[in-house]
Amino acid sequence: MKKKGWLRVTSLLAMLIPVIVASTLSGCDLQSVQQTSTETQQTESGSSTPRYRISWTLHQNLSVPENAEMLKYVEDKFNVDLDVWNLENNKYEALLDMKLAQGEIPDLFRIRQPQDLLKYQQQGLLAEIPLDTLNTYAPNLMRAIRENAPAYQNSGIIDGISYGIPVINPTNIYRSPVVFRQDWLAKLGLSVPQTLADFEKVIYAFTNDDPDGNGIKDTYGLSSEGMNVVFGAFGQIVFADQLYFSDKNGKKVIGALQPEMKEALHYLRKWYQDGVIDPEFITGENKGGYKHLSHAFINGRIGMTSMGNYYHWIQEGDYLEWSYDEYGHAVETPVQSNFNVKELVAKNPNARVVLSRPFTGPYGQRGSRAYDMLMSFTAIGTDAVKEPGKLETILQILDYVSANPDPDEAATMTFGIQGKHWTRAKTHSQDIIILPPYDTMFSYQNLIGANLGMTIPLKQTAQREQWASTLGLDKDGIYNELEVATPSLIKSGPELIKLKNKAYIAFITGERPLSEFDDFVQEFMESGGAEVLKEANE
Repeated sequence: MKKKGWLRVTSLLAMLIPVIVASTLSGCDLQSVQQTSTETQQTESGSSTPRYRISWTLHQNLSVPENAEMLKYVEDKFNVDLDVWNLENNKYEALLDMKLAQGEIPDLFRIRQPQDLLKYQQQGLLAEIPLDTLNTYAPNLMRAIRENAPAYQNSGIIDGISYGIPVINPTNIYRSPVVFRQDWLAKLGLSVPQTLADFEKVIYAFTNDDPDGNGIKDTYGLSSEGMNVVFGAFGQIVFADQLYFSDKNGKKVIGALQPEMKEALHYLRKWYQDGVIDPEFITGENKGGYKHLSHAFINGRIGMTSMGNYYHWIQEGDYLEWSYDEYGHAVETPVQSNFNVKELVAKNPNARVVLSRPFTGPYGQRGSRAYDMLMSFTAIGTDAVKEPGKLETILQILDYVSANPDPDEAATMTFGIQGKHWTRAKTHSQDIIILPPYDTMFSYQNLIGANLGMTIPLKQTAQREQWASTLGLDKDGIYNELEVATPSLIKSGPELIKLKNKAYIAFITGERPLSEFDDFVQEFMESGGAEVLKEANE
């Protein structure tokens, strides 16, 4: 239980607030540029400058109300009307594509999957963002990318023209966690598995030895998310919302097509036949709502998963965070559990989890899925440039809400109004305390219209990230070696993913014999895979 009087503290660095931008990013120059830009963008009452209506897309867990307080704050500051498209993150592409099919194009265009930049550019939906304009009207944002992620600064350029601003997530140095029910392991006298053989022993025990003690055979070892750790024990990732490429002998290959996957499938097929794999794996572990929740794990159906990110598995006391006590003193207190663990212990107060290193396969390989450092793109829709001055205004707003060099204004753009939504720790002024009732509200920033900007690549050094590093989550990650799309991937990718998933499910369930694996590879290549591989290596 949370102690009365304790208020949660969120580090600015942990929440990607650029408090240190002013000093890290050649502060004096940025401050003067920001001041000039702000003076230019603000419109006095009665000015002849038009009041733009700007449609805006962003990452969100909850809908942003039309009258949200911070939305109004930004609208008044820039003399604009912001039309936030409330697109559920779980269904973002499907909902966005429905809007696009109806002829609506967002002005501030969030492209959640980096590989989709080329697709939308080919469809004529994206406006050119001249680099001079970008550097003039979003100077702090671009400086952050140049100085902290220079390898990605040209990622949004297609045929010499800039169409997207790269969104680099510094916390993606941490791979997906490998999570076990620690209380189940303890009850059965088992240790965290270090090898594939150890893992097999654990999941059979989770299935057959009644780890929850209810006397009913109703538990399984793993489901869909855990399978990627099995594939990782052979050096590849298979189940993802994009085709996963790896590097082999200096060339890019598609992981799902590699011969060693036949050996991985042999294990999964056997486990499925023996009843060790949840038969509902085909529909996934998440059954709706927040997409990083593993309901199969939360409900005690499986004892291992690799769902979500490290911060979806924080257990009470994993690290200390800054809080205010009832006397108004800033003190360090144990962090509270959240997301998956919070839901799990609400159902079973005695449940405990442990995050482990991925187990090794027969050839010494190990790994779990790692999310691309290039997380997404921010683009401009073609309709926006039809109104003179609108592009520049959008970039000014984006710069202001994403990379503001003023620490207080940066915090305001992310957390809301100082004194109402947040305050600073008196003795640790770089830390932010979220005030009640917002400190216990899920995604309150969406509800008040804060955090409208994009992530910038500042190094993360807060307690949460230090904890992640102590667990080795910055090691053993398997990244997709192809971060941006090719023309053939745009054309054939969706159908190839369906073909791959259908074949793998059939191999695992026994519907299709493993002797047909090479036939699957040939079918894949003939369905456009050969051209995709060719372009990926050009």
